[in-house]
Amino acid sequence: MVSSSVQATAPGQLKVIKRNGTVVPYDESKIAVAITKAFLAVEGAAAAASGRIHTTVNNLMTQVTETFKRRMPSGGTVHIEDIQDQVELALMRSGEQKIARSYVIYREQRAAERAKQTDTEVTPESTEAAPQHPGITVTLADGSEAPLDMARLHTVVSEACADLKDVESQAILDEALRNLYDGVSLSDVNTALVITARTLVEQEPNYTYATARLLMDKLRAEALSFLGVASEATQGEMTTLYPQTLKAYITRGIELELLAPELAEFDLDKVGQAINAERDLQFTYLGLQTLYDRYFIHSGDIRFELPQCFFMRVAM
Repeated sequence: MVSSSVQATAPGQLKVIKRNGTVVPYDESKIAVAITKAFLAVEGAAAAASGRIHTTVNNLMTQVTETFKRRMPSGGTVHIEDIQDQVELALMRSGEQKIARSYVIYREQRAAERAKQTDTEVTPESTEAAPQHPGITVTLADGSEAPLDMARLHTVVSEACADLKDVESQAILDEALRNLYDGVSLSDVNTALVITARTLVEQEPNYTYATARLLMDKLRAEALSFLGVASEATQGEMTTLYPQTLKAYITRGIELELLAPELAEFDLDKVGQAINAERDLQFTYLGLQTLYDRYFIHSGDIRFELPQCFFMRVAM
């Protein structure tokens, strides 16, 4: 019999990082159980025998699983919070607003219980022992390793929280660091930031903007590296990078037969200079995630269309 820890590391498998840091195989039946509980909380225990609910739950479960398979066709690791985020999105998109609200409330209650338990367990000694900036090695896309770039993390998180009332960048950074481990992939570093900020939305709604901005950092790396513009970029750097990104995006989109050749007839240098990169700061998490999942142009599983390029394409 193959142990769960071995199965979780098998090639092509979807894996889940639990809150305690352990990695286990992805089990979509647990998603079905969670969604079913949300339905029963709203419609009552008698609804457990409803064929309609069983069908709806299975459809939603499949949607969530397919989302991760599209993102990681060769397998990969997702955090438990990311799975729960996708369940929320699936419920809302399917029009099950009451059920979605029930699920959100359940998550809030569980988060409060965990926070209470953590407060009880924390001692002065354990607080002093926790390193603020642990020495973590990151695995890059090409398989090489490098030290975690703390300076860049500070920049990205600070940009994400800039001008947002009652949002603390250090709270996001500290909690995200606790969820990282030596050898973590660069992509999972960003995922940890997004997940951490997302859980704080329950405490302060403005964290939805911070979460979206952190998600933008991941989208920028995905698109810019595919287009050959840069391997990554901060929000501040996009002021100068957006014009050339638009041009590279139009060119590549036409080459892949995903965009109309007529778009190349525009004065792309002039159009690119008209882009206001700061408009990327206006998204909520749900809004940006919906654009990413449903509307941005992609080649295979790579989205290479950034928000302002998307809007310019529509306008053109």
